[in-house]
Amino acid sequence: MWTEAQLTVKAPTENSYTGNAHHLESLALEDSRVCYIDGAWKEGDKFTGQGWFCRKSGSTEVMMGAMNLRRSLSPLHAECEALIWAMECMKTLQYSDVVFATDCSQLVKMVSTPEEWPAFSTHMEEFNRSKMFFPYFRIRHILRAQNTLADKLARGARNSPSALLYVDSTPPVWLARSTGDYS
Repeated sequence: MWTEAQLTVKAPTENSYTGNAHHLESLALEDSRVCYIDGAWKEGDKFTGQGWFCRKSGSTEVMMGAMNLRRSLSPLHAECEALIWAMECMKTLQYSDVVFATDCSQLVKMVSTPEEWPAFSTHMEEFNRSKMFFPYFRIRHILRAQNTLADKLARGARNSPSALLYVDSTPPVWLARSTGDYS
């Protein structure tokens, strides 16, 4: 199911944790930030990669992060862990008005109906603790093509030969080389 959700290109969905329906173009509410997140998992790899890219609506202000850690149990675990880490980073940066965006529809379903995902109960407890910082927690499903920077950050972290933790407003050297730009 997870693989299908990642490979199938669908029309943008209106899935959201808050239940609000918005057009994809208005993903970022006025004065809010959009935090694009992704987890990178590959069977046999040493690490799972996590990446996020946060931009304030109507601004050039950006922050991004990449991290790797021991390989997660599954691709969906990697996505969930990436969301939790991005939430913790937003808390550290004191960004409480954030719309989280993911290309993993299963993750949106999971945080919307955690009781239907008993294998993720520990992750959901951690998610709920992190969520308390956000007065109006919002998460949206976006197309994979709209999440390329977070994907590149996550894959770059996964492929790193050693431990990696990166949070900054400028792209890491390895990302700048692979994309030529981060805007």
